[in-house]
Amino acid sequence: MSQHHTVLYRKYRPQNFDEVFGQEHVVKVIKGSIEQENIGHAYLFSGPRGTGKTTMARLFAKSIGCSDNDIIEIDAASNRGIDDIRALRDSVHSLPFDSERKMYIIDEVHMLTKEAFNALLKTLEEPPSHVIFILATTELHKVIPTVISRCQSFIFKSPTYTVLKTMLQDIVKKEGYTIDAGSLDLIAMLGNGSFRDTQGVLQKLMSYSTDKKITRDEAELITGAPSTQMIHTLLEAINEKNSDRALHTIHQAQESNIDAYIFIQMLTHSVRLILQIRFSPSLSNIIKEDIGEDEYVFLMSLAKEKNNIHSGLLQTLLDVYAHMNSAYMKYSPLELAILRTIGNND
Repeated sequence: MSQHHTVLYRKYRPQNFDEVFGQEHVVKVIKGSIEQENIGHAYLFSGPRGTGKTTMARLFAKSIGCSDNDIIEIDAASNRGIDDIRALRDSVHSLPFDSERKMYIIDEVHMLTKEAFNALLKTLEEPPSHVIFILATTELHKVIPTVISRCQSFIFKSPTYTVLKTMLQDIVKKEGYTIDAGSLDLIAMLGNGSFRDTQGVLQKLMSYSTDKKITRDEAELITGAPSTQMIHTLLEAINEKNSDRALHTIHQAQESNIDAYIFIQMLTHSVRLILQIRFSPSLSNIIKEDIGEDEYVFLMSLAKEKNNIHSGLLQTLLDVYAHMNSAYMKYSPLELAILRTIGNND
């Protein structure tokens, strides 16, 4: 993680439950249990990386009066063995330093060995009354069922595009920057459903900007994303069933060292918006506000009538993205998919 990335993420880490974005279902239950003094002894937070699991655990600890001395964070990725958990089992019996309770936050708990899990299980079954455990994981399926059954389990959701945009707008305003709709759209998309990653992209752009005005051109340059015009050209080629123009555009992207994943993301995002504009007039004004006037006008021109940009194309692009990781040449699945879509696959 870069220094800039770390600074922004830490600066805007929620300081209380009211500042938590996108996990209202978790906040509501935990706040309720604290208010009713009905606090369990073990919790399991699961969900994608960068969704706020560790942040929520720290807020929980602070809300029940745990001082920094009585919040013990353990990284199971580097403390995963039986001896590590035995040491933890011994330490839980010591009283808190200066709080009524002490909380153990075990991050990436799925990394524990089988023997370590079994040792942890015994501690979870009969913990001292002053101890609370919060286990966090990005891979719930790797946590043994007996451990899951001893915990109150909460699943953290990836933030939606709208939630990420709201967070970005809040940070940009507080930092005294301005940003156009196209840049917000791109950053929220590249955040991949992670608060941390989204803030990291924004930090790069803020570090680059000399006038505190973030533009779409700057965003494309710094993130390595394809230009809006390149995506437009490919969409037009698909719509016109022009295989020569489509393949030439993809070749340009490859020659420009544009990340294939980002290219597919942006193309898929645009196709999805075209279909939303076409089939849901009530969404049009929302989309227009999200992406800006110029981009909306272009997408609307392709959405006006049914053409070669359809639901089948969207499904095809989603399949391409899912299988790109195993592709020998990253752009080849896209080339093949587009040739099939426009009918030139012989």
